Order: sequence, then C-alpha cells, then structure tokens
Amino acid sequence: MSLARRAEAPRPLTRELLGFAAVGLLAHAADLGLFLRLRGVPGLGPHTAKALSFPAGCAVAYTGNALGTYRHTTAGGPRRYGIFLAVNLAAALVQLACLAVSHYALGLASRRADTVSGAGIGMAFATVPRFRGTRTLVFRGEGRFGSWTG
Repeated sequence: MSLARRAEAPRPLTRELLGFAAVGLLAHAADLGLFLRLRGVPGLGPHTAKALSFPAGCAVAYTGNALGTYRHTTAGGPRRYGIFLAVNLAAALVQLACLAVSHYALGLASRRADTVSGAGIGMAFATVPRFRGTRTLVFRGEGRFGSWTG
C-alpha cells in the first residue's frame, strides 16, 4: 500500500472507535430523549426515569453495534446480548453514581443538573468501560478487524 493510500485509509481501531461512537450517539439520544420525557410530564424521579430509559438505549446500542461496528464478528445470540446487558449495567452504575453525587450529595436537584450529571458527565465516565467491555467481552473473537489489547 502506498504512503498516500495508507494516509487516506482509516486504521482498523479508528474505524472501530468511530463506529462505536456513532452507535453510541444514537443510543444516547434514545436514552436521553426517553429520560427527559419521563422526567417531564409523568414527573418521575431521576433514578426511576433513568432505569426506564436505560433499556431503550441498550437496545439501540446492541443493534447498531451488532449490525454495524462489529458486524464482522462471529455470531453470538442471546448469550452475547446478556453479556452486553451486563457490561452496560456496569457502565450505568457509573452514570447513576454521578447522578446520585450531584443530586443528593451536592444538592443539585434541578432537571438540568440531573441531565448534565447523569447523561453528560456520567456518560463520559462510563464510555471507556463500555467500549472495553463491548469489544473484549461481547464482540470478541474471529472476524473482528483491528486489535487493541491495551
């Protein structure tokens, strides 16, 4: 491969990260949209709203990653989805911890503060373990492009 061609072609890890990020943005939009809706008209508490919006975000993320980012991996089925849910539950605990610290420990209990702490700061902190768990525990195996054992 020529040097010019190599510079144009994204590296495998870069493609994986970009795909994961694009799917993550869609999943985050589904989660956040439902979270805000549940906090609004029904007036649910922040943890109840997050607990109900979480499965919607997971479904979007799993589908997008399975059909897009990690479509080259070997088939997994229900067991793989169960592992995916476990990885995302662990990452959700990070988000809930951020929300709890902000809402209860710091007393920042407005809807805006809940959104920033749970869906903004919490999501940022939860992204690294979510990516690592998704790529190493859920969509591992033959057929995955790139390598990152970090």
